[in-house]
Amino acid sequence: MATVLIVDDEPPIVELVRFTLEDEHVRVLEAGDGLEALEVAFAERPDLIFLDVQLPRLNGFEVCRRLRLEPGLEKTRIVMLTAAGQAQDLARGRAAGADLYLTKPFSPLRLLTLVSSLLPEVPLWPER
Repeated sequence: MATVLIVDDEPPIVELVRFTLEDEHVRVLEAGDGLEALEVAFAERPDLIFLDVQLPRLNGFEVCRRLRLEPGLEKTRIVMLTAAGQAQDLARGRAAGADLYLTKPFSPLRLLTLVSSLLPEVPLWPER
């Protein structure tokens, strides 16, 4: 089972990710601020983290930097999730250690496609 951590202080975003991804193959955890994100990530070692940039207590860039320094989390994929999609924002995310950037708003289909590319071993699409 894959573990996905969604770090966002907007409940509708958290619920969209949970509703789209959570099933018998994916466990979704959540954190509402930067410090809580670090606590959950250090304890649970998720496979994938969706990390908002604008967070209470510690911004997403700093959370990303700290996660990349943590032994055991080097293979965790980090996707910066934000409404700020300017080139300089993308560069800051990459410099902090993010794998990808996903701008808000996003569709559930885009989310599923992204997760499938990052975690190909996880069956997200229904069998026909």
